[in-house]
Amino acid sequence: MQATAASVFLEEPQLIRPLSTRSGAPKKEGDISSVFVSLSGATPAPLAERFADIKRQLISGHEIEVRASWQRLLERLLVENTEIAQQGPRVVPQIEFSNLSNPSQDFLREVKKRGVAVVKGVVPEHEARGYKTNVEEYIKTNPWTRGFPSNDPAVFELYWSPAQIRARGHPNLISTQRFLMKLWHSTDKEALISTSRPLVYADRVRIRQPGDSGFALGPHIDGGSLERWEPGGYGLGGVYDKIWQGDWEKYDPWEASSRIPAVSDLYDGAGACSMFRMFQGWLSMSSTGPKEGTLMVNPLLQLSTAYLLLRPFFAPVKQLDPLSSSESMSEYLRADNWTLMTGEEITSELQGANPGHAQELSQVLHPHLDLSRTMVHIPQIKAGDYVVWHCDTIHAVDKIHEGKSDSSVLYIPVCPITKTNAEYVVRQRDAFLGGLPGPDFPGGKGESEHIGRPTLDYVAKHVQSEGLQAIGLERLNGMEREDMIGGSIAIERANEILAL
Repeated sequence: MQATAASVFLEEPQLIRPLSTRSGAPKKEGDISSVFVSLSGATPAPLAERFADIKRQLISGHEIEVRASWQRLLERLLVENTEIAQQGPRVVPQIEFSNLSNPSQDFLREVKKRGVAVVKGVVPEHEARGYKTNVEEYIKTNPWTRGFPSNDPAVFELYWSPAQIRARGHPNLISTQRFLMKLWHSTDKEALISTSRPLVYADRVRIRQPGDSGFALGPHIDGGSLERWEPGGYGLGGVYDKIWQGDWEKYDPWEASSRIPAVSDLYDGAGACSMFRMFQGWLSMSSTGPKEGTLMVNPLLQLSTAYLLLRPFFAPVKQLDPLSSSESMSEYLRADNWTLMTGEEITSELQGANPGHAQELSQVLHPHLDLSRTMVHIPQIKAGDYVVWHCDTIHAVDKIHEGKSDSSVLYIPVCPITKTNAEYVVRQRDAFLGGLPGPDFPGGKGESEHIGRPTLDYVAKHVQSEGLQAIGLERLNGMEREDMIGGSIAIERANEILAL
């Protein structure tokens, strides 16, 4: 007989036990501004000299190839940036939920290139709008709920509201997440990862009102910053080795097995993500369009990743005059104006990367990305649409919400089954039981005293089996046929970790 949430967690509560490679110590209380240097008001200190040594080691023996690859990269960016600027939101691939069983090759190809997608109508519109009503009532009932900005919150420190519980477990959403995970592949067929069903990563809520300018996240990438260059971070799986070898064209952003051992949170910062999220994403609870407090992305996944990682190795020969003309800017950006630093020339600087914070990007630090033109809006969205972007995609939000109604979403990423992810879900499950923020997020009492916070009985009543499995309240069942040999083993080990 299959175990259920009620049987395992109400009748046998002794099965719930912390299990993690980390200490599990809660983080200090805070909000989403803790993740970003630009929002926290902190002045970043220069990086330690060891980062110069790391940079030397990364390209050692490949200097000639890296220099040539940089020139090819800049030439390609010049062409692709122009196309993006011309297309705007139209460049973002879209598909109806009803068509996921038979997607076009054009859609699949564009998602792989762009690193972003919109799945329309995942949740019925009236149901998604009902989620927003529920969240608003939950906040009204618990007016001490924390948020950012503190004077007029747009992002709330909520993780366990009834709406979030129900949305994460919605059968259509789980089906969509399964489809999205299949866009990834593993060169190592024995890699311990299963994409047959997702695991939940409990994230926040956004309800952004018209006119808001406080929640103005600039271009950034989550999942660590310095870790992308560090041998003990993404280097553990050799995720970006092709880029360091001067062969960025062969770098595959959709290869999963190399990311399994990667560590994206070496500094345990507030909001640093320790789970492997194949996609970040949100489920819309309102209708929004460009410039209406919505998401912006740089839809050049492979190229932007290569540029971000190679940028710290190059310096301009001739600096740009702040009052320069467009012609001077063109000269500044020319490949022959940029030289590869080698040996003792290499500095510790990693533009926009700071310990314990997200990777931030800017027009000044990353000029060839032309972010002022290539950060494009997500197209018109309705309540119930699901927007996702690859974990390495550069993204931002509108500086000002110029719309006439709220821009509201539930942040729900896409996470496969791995050992690390299962260990996180154990700690996250304990957080749920106590009404506390998930382990990656700023600590404090969270929702522990919130009226109307869902109980195990509520979850068992309103979430179906697949949703219960995703949150770690029911034993994970593998599909009849796993795509990879290691998939079945990954599920077995996850169940052992989850004590189910």
